[in-house]
Amino acid sequence: MEVRSVPNILPDGSVRKLPSPPIIRREHPIDSREIGRHFDLIDSKPFLKTPPGVPVNAQPNRPARRRRPFLAALWLLSLVAGAAAAQSVDDCLVCHDDQTLTKNRGGSVVSLFVAKTVFEGSVHGRGGLACVDCHADLAGVDGEHEPRLAPVDCATCHDDVAAIYAGSLHGRRVAAGDPNAPSCAECHGAHDILPPAEPTSRVNRFNIPLMCGSCHKEGTPVARMYDIPQDSILTHYSQSIHGEGLFKRGLTISAVCIDCHTAHDVRPHTDPKSSISRERVAATCQQCHGRIEQVHQKVIEGALWEKEPHKVPACVECHQPHRVRRVNYQEGVSDGECLACHGRPDLVAVRGGETVSLFVDAAEAGGSAHRQVACAQCHTGTTPNHPERACATVGGRVDCSICHAEQVNLYAESTHGTLLARGDPDAPQCRTCHGTHGTRLHLDPRSPTYVSNVAALCAECHGAGGKADVRYTGRDKGMVENYAESVHGRAIQQSGLVVSATCTDCHTAHHVLPQTDVRSTINRSRIVGTCARCHEGIFETFRNSIHFTGEERDGVQLPMCNDCHSSHEIAETDAQGFMHEIVATCGHCHEEVTESYFETFHGKVVKLGYTETAKCQDCHGSHDILPPDDPASTLSRDNIVATCAQCHPESHRRFAGYLTHATHHDKDKYPFIHYTWLFMTSLLVGTFIFFGIHTLLWLPRSIMALKHSRQLRRDQRPGDKQFRRFKRLPRYLHILVIVSFLGLAVTGMTLKFSYFGWAQWISHALGGFQGTGVIHRLCALITFFYFTRHIIDIIWQKKQSGLGWAGFLTGPDSMMPKKRDGVEFVQTIRWFVGLGPRPEYGRWTYWEKFDYFAVFWGVGMIGLSGLILWFPETFTRVLPGWFVNVATIIHSDEALLATGFIFTVHFFNTHFRPDRFPMDPVIFTGRMSLEEFKADRPREYRELVESGELEKHLVDPLTPNMVKALKVFGFTALTIGLSLIVLIIWAEIFGYR
Repeated sequence: MEVRSVPNILPDGSVRKLPSPPIIRREHPIDSREIGRHFDLIDSKPFLKTPPGVPVNAQPNRPARRRRPFLAALWLLSLVAGAAAAQSVDDCLVCHDDQTLTKNRGGSVVSLFVAKTVFEGSVHGRGGLACVDCHADLAGVDGEHEPRLAPVDCATCHDDVAAIYAGSLHGRRVAAGDPNAPSCAECHGAHDILPPAEPTSRVNRFNIPLMCGSCHKEGTPVARMYDIPQDSILTHYSQSIHGEGLFKRGLTISAVCIDCHTAHDVRPHTDPKSSISRERVAATCQQCHGRIEQVHQKVIEGALWEKEPHKVPACVECHQPHRVRRVNYQEGVSDGECLACHGRPDLVAVRGGETVSLFVDAAEAGGSAHRQVACAQCHTGTTPNHPERACATVGGRVDCSICHAEQVNLYAESTHGTLLARGDPDAPQCRTCHGTHGTRLHLDPRSPTYVSNVAALCAECHGAGGKADVRYTGRDKGMVENYAESVHGRAIQQSGLVVSATCTDCHTAHHVLPQTDVRSTINRSRIVGTCARCHEGIFETFRNSIHFTGEERDGVQLPMCNDCHSSHEIAETDAQGFMHEIVATCGHCHEEVTESYFETFHGKVVKLGYTETAKCQDCHGSHDILPPDDPASTLSRDNIVATCAQCHPESHRRFAGYLTHATHHDKDKYPFIHYTWLFMTSLLVGTFIFFGIHTLLWLPRSIMALKHSRQLRRDQRPGDKQFRRFKRLPRYLHILVIVSFLGLAVTGMTLKFSYFGWAQWISHALGGFQGTGVIHRLCALITFFYFTRHIIDIIWQKKQSGLGWAGFLTGPDSMMPKKRDGVEFVQTIRWFVGLGPRPEYGRWTYWEKFDYFAVFWGVGMIGLSGLILWFPETFTRVLPGWFVNVATIIHSDEALLATGFIFTVHFFNTHFRPDRFPMDPVIFTGRMSLEEFKADRPREYRELVESGELEKHLVDPLTPNMVKALKVFGFTALTIGLSLIVLIIWAEIFGYR
């Protein structure tokens, strides 16, 4: 529990420190039973009389004689209760005497320490009460108890006071669950309640203004959130005749808050029952101020008091509440006397070897906040009749605590004040920020402490190169410059929104402390409350979230506002930078989950710089994050469909079954996904091993055939007839295959390997994720087109042949595998290893047929899974939601297999084997020399010669320019394919996930 020291001015003008009421942060509405937790321990003043017309129970102080029977009953009750209780005070103190015993409550660390000496010295301890007399739900409990106890019900003993309090403004607000309404403990304390006669009691007369001021002073939530007609109540009271009488003169008869407002029956002045209502305020004032009719007879006609009292002005209409005038005696030294000398611009003094001007600009002082304050009231110690000059006896610096005791006391505790006390020359003083004779109110736009000027004021020391910046060794360098670019800084400096937060809103004006200090407003235990001063609506939402407790879980400290939003670099939540970084921000704590997120479609496109996809807060919420089993969670069964519908309007229950963070590495939790990945990986590895060996065995034979191949090309004469291997349609369709496949491969691999810089660069060059997405889907449509067109061509060829399907598919030119293909495969392997001659290949080889049917397999697998990913809402009306995860693995791994196979094995078989290097253009031109045809396909050549069909297949060569253009296209495709395969291999080696 935090206890701050606040100033108390003694009669001699010095300042002493007394404990003020603890700042109790309530994170849940007060239970209605708490309304009786106040104690009526305010001693009465024997000279006061009950105001006419005011009920006895509304008096600020009840006669002491009524308390004696009550204390006797309390003592008897304690004896009975003590005998029946399961624990004594010492039993409880076994645990609660530990100063390190704390509890995290609503984001604040609350001490559970109870000092035995303090409790024994309290009114309850002296009365013999045990802990269980107040904590009644612990009666009969032996040993450890539940962490959350029922609120202490003070009304059990103080029922009369509780009844009064329940009808008051405070009591009604407590019952309504207002977190800012004071409970008994906030005024009287908890385990340290003392009689009001004791100086250290919170309700001692000297401490009551400061206790009430902890809520009713400028800048507090109460002052900001509620419509209270008065402002700066504590400041004005301390400067009034009542405040001066109490603090400076030590007069206990001087009126304090409870004398006018009562202690437990505080009501607004508009309430007829209020002690300060128009009808009752005169009676309240008469408790101290008698004979008011006679005193005011020169101002108010006496007959009006009885005949027409409604015409008589209420006391507060002339004597402003909290600002009751006091007479300032000039003691013979007027401002004119001071300005007779200090009004001269040439008046100087030498201090520390430096010449200092003593000139005071009368116009500047006349326009300052202190224009009603005489010089001698600040520069105290003047001697009017001094033989030399009246100010000769003025000693030392101006003591601002004469009027601003609270601010000075807070400053003394701050980092600035601590440095000044040490004699640090860089420490700022009052005049550093407020000035001297030209001090203006902070509400004056000309004041350096005006909200739009505060950042510049702080920048004088904390800006780049400033005294504080040079000494600063922390990580938050450039804080002022970063603030200027933040959402708060731009709101003030660019938009002129003076309601935006500036330095003093977060760090306070006079109580600046380091973040590590538990008293600091930016300490982890208090930062939420600091932000809530402006962002109350967000705070009300955040207080119910799973993050709000601030406790450590699994060794990770739960986040506070600045953990996600930073401190001086706060960006707008809809800004691109913030949206792009939010996943990484969450990943600081949720590392494992974040890694799985980046393996999903959503995560990959975020890596590519696309911010409009679903991120952590889109599904889990931001300030209202709750566990999925909480009915109010955005991911609960009742809400998850609506959550998905934010981006997927056609979302439904099956679609919401998609596993957002599923990983194929966890076979126990996600078996379908794991075994799908295992199958696809086995297929990929097996295919590459088989054809990798095939390629390595072929390479020596290809090198040996290089010389013969080159000779055949040299022997070809321009204009010679060429063998037409491919007709026009297959060639055109193959060009579409190349274009669509390259488009699919490039755009698909940028998504698959989105965590690599090269993938992000390519994606950006192609228009970002949106651009690559359009290209990918367009190429998919081209794929479906050429595949469909080829099927139509097969059907047309079958009709032209006049054969049935069986005869057509088993014919000599069919791509269907035959027994001969198996024989040729064995013969080829024997040829590779030198155990036999090269097979006499016919129209199609076994590896060409494999390539052909690989397209059927690939289009089927990749195409169907791609459609599921393209239209997940439609497909999941039949399939379970997790099938989208399965489709993702199939689509990704089959695409990787196809891309890797085409750009390695297929390229080698067709273009890169030495006897065909650097490219075989036959698929583009459809033609090859007759000699090459004889050497490459001897069986087909022989069959054509024997059937007399060879001449039908001989055609003129294409023009050189056409061949050159086709080769440029082919080399471009080869270059893109080779570059991509190099990047894929790099990614698989150095970035496998």
